[in-house]
Amino acid sequence: MSGSTRNTALDQRVLPISEGGAGWLHVAVGVVRNARHQVLIARRQPGTHLAGCWEFPGGKLEHGESTPDALRRELREELGIEATVASPLITVRHRYPERRVLLDVWQVTSFSGDPSGLQGQVLRWVDPEDLPYIAFPAANRPIATAARLPDRYAILDADSDDPEELFGLLMRLAAQGLRMIQLRAKRLAAAGHYRVFAARALAYCRVRDILLLLNADPAVAHELDADGVQLNASRLMQLRERPLSGARWVAASCHDLAELQQAERVGLDFAVLSPVARTLTHPDRNPLGWPAFAAWVAQVNIPVFALGGLSVDDLPQARACGAQGIAGIRGFL
Repeated sequence: MSGSTRNTALDQRVLPISEGGAGWLHVAVGVVRNARHQVLIARRQPGTHLAGCWEFPGGKLEHGESTPDALRRELREELGIEATVASPLITVRHRYPERRVLLDVWQVTSFSGDPSGLQGQVLRWVDPEDLPYIAFPAANRPIATAARLPDRYAILDADSDDPEELFGLLMRLAAQGLRMIQLRAKRLAAAGHYRVFAARALAYCRVRDILLLLNADPAVAHELDADGVQLNASRLMQLRERPLSGARWVAASCHDLAELQQAERVGLDFAVLSPVARTLTHPDRNPLGWPAFAAWVAQVNIPVFALGGLSVDDLPQARACGAQGIAGIRGFL
């Protein structure tokens, strides 16, 4: 894949990731995508740590080297490509019995050259939906999840219980190219029409390749064969294990660090953390602000969407603070 020779996207970051402290091996990792949106993975060679597993390309930072510089160098040395556009994706801290690693992961969306295994490694382009079925080291699994997720997560809700009004909003979101939507619809649920509307919305989304997660009891998502479930904080804190199989997305709405840690502990795929900024619906609720958001996200190894008073214009700031992307209700409409 070829792209612009400008590499400013690799040089800018609002809040750089800490190196994790003494004893941590700081590694720059690239989720490299081609024009078909496939992701490049490499097999670890015999005689190396975790030999035979697949991984995302990258390598450890040299003394005094920044993560963007290390990423450029590693992709050049390992694959023979020159990264031109990339953005922060996720940070993963993982403790193996023999070492502790900090994976500083960036998504590379433009590069020049044709990737090849310059160090003898086997390479493979894979579709994002195939990533859950590939043998990755434990530290790479949150990266595989983040690579499958979009950077915008819409929440479908309305101030009325009129299903036609809500369906009109769904069509507007689909027309904007949203590929993951949460059906919250609190007033519709209170009126007893949630299941019927959810079935209709699922049929609409399925033929348009849109993932629809239900903000409901996990049993309802299973019954309706939904793409997943969005748990409220109350349901989340009552869990002892993941409530649905790995084939369905399971996410949670969080408002503090303890809830984020619970989401990670029970094996959820991602979380939504709010409110980052002051909102029209809850003007009296104190917002977290970006520094607190970044500090909490850095302490969990799952993708986290930022929610609350945000729009698509806030996406660069969110990414710089460790977010997977932004979530919202009005921000996409």
